[in-house]
Amino acid sequence: MNFIKNYLKWISTAFVLTGILLTNLNVYPLNIFSHGFGVLGWTVSGILNKEKAIIVNFGLQIPLFMLGYINLFI
Repeated sequence: MNFIKNYLKWISTAFVLTGILLTNLNVYPLNIFSHGFGVLGWTVSGILNKEKAIIVNFGLQIPLFMLGYINLFI
């Protein structure tokens, strides 16, 4: 559990930044998958560390990414 608390934010940040880079390079749909994994990681980290601001910020992004996944697969 300590590993998750220490490194999940760093790994998630790498995914979010990679998603942003891929969006700027117009690499679709890989950008929404990368950024989406980062958002999930930050949300889990916020829940584990009981950081309400992180949960609200990244938790509210999950439905937005779900719209992107629905748009991609339907």
